[in-house]
Order: sequence, then structure tokens, then C-alpha cells
Amino acid sequence: MATLTTTVTESLTLNGSQQGGTVTKSITGINNVFKRIVTVAANNDTTIASFHSDQHDDDGTIDVEQVKYMRITNLDGSNSVNLSFQIDAGEDDSAADESATLLLEAGMTFSMGGVDDAFATKDDGAAIELTMHPLESVLVDSGANAVQLEILIATT
Repeated sequence: MATLTTTVTESLTLNGSQQGGTVTKSITGINNVFKRIVTVAANNDTTIASFHSDQHDDDGTIDVEQVKYMRITNLDGSNSVNLSFQIDAGEDDSAADESATLLLEAGMTFSMGGVDDAFATKDDGAAIELTMHPLESVLVDSGANAVQLEILIATT
């Protein structure tokens, strides 16, 4: 077993005063890592990771309950991408029932801890939804540009 250590550092001096900071997190018990650089072709949606409660359901799936850390970095210098988080609201490993999408700007990184019971969506009002569901997959839409992404997933 290994320990994954992540460090996020911001450096910002505003009016002569340092406003940045450093946050370090250690995650123990890591036994596996999924890491790749993938080119997302222009005008295509590309699945960059799939998750199920039984990783043997399909080739290339990752056990959703064993994920402890996920990072997606947009390596492109000028083009953003849409990350679409496909959510298994039915929690039946059959297919995504809901989705949430965020814009990942050029050069930026999205990271999170576990992906099991990590997402909730609500489409009727602005109330906070607390019924969490597992992630089923991550799709990327790069728009009219081919874009490279780096993905790292650490599991127990």
C-alpha cells in the first residue's frame, strides 16, 4: 500500500500582502492508479473514465467504491472543455440517469476525493439536494477543438 500526497499551492500578492496558501492532503491505502493522457477529438464526446460497483462489469471500469482521489487536468493552453459527470441515480450499474456538467478552462484542474455517493442533482428549485449518488462515468466535450487531458484516479 502507498500514500498519495496532494499539494495545492496558490501564490497571490495583493497590495503587498500574500493572499495565497498551501493545502496538503495525504490519502493512505492506495493500491492502484489509473493514469493517462487522452486526446479528445474535435466535435466528439469522449468517455475518459467509467465506474461500477463491480469493476468486472465491463472492460476498463473502475470500482466506484474504491476510488479515493480523481484529478482531471486540461493540458490545452487556450481551449476549455465541458466535463459531464454521468450519475447513476438508480444505483443499479445499468446506465447514467442524471448528469452535471462543468466548464474546465484551459490549463485548469478539477479534483475530488471519492466518487461513490458523491453527486446529487436537482432540477426543480434552488434547494440543496442531499441525496447523493455514485458517479457512473466522466464524458468530455471539447467543442470544435481537439484537446488533451490528463486523468489520474487512485484506488484502494
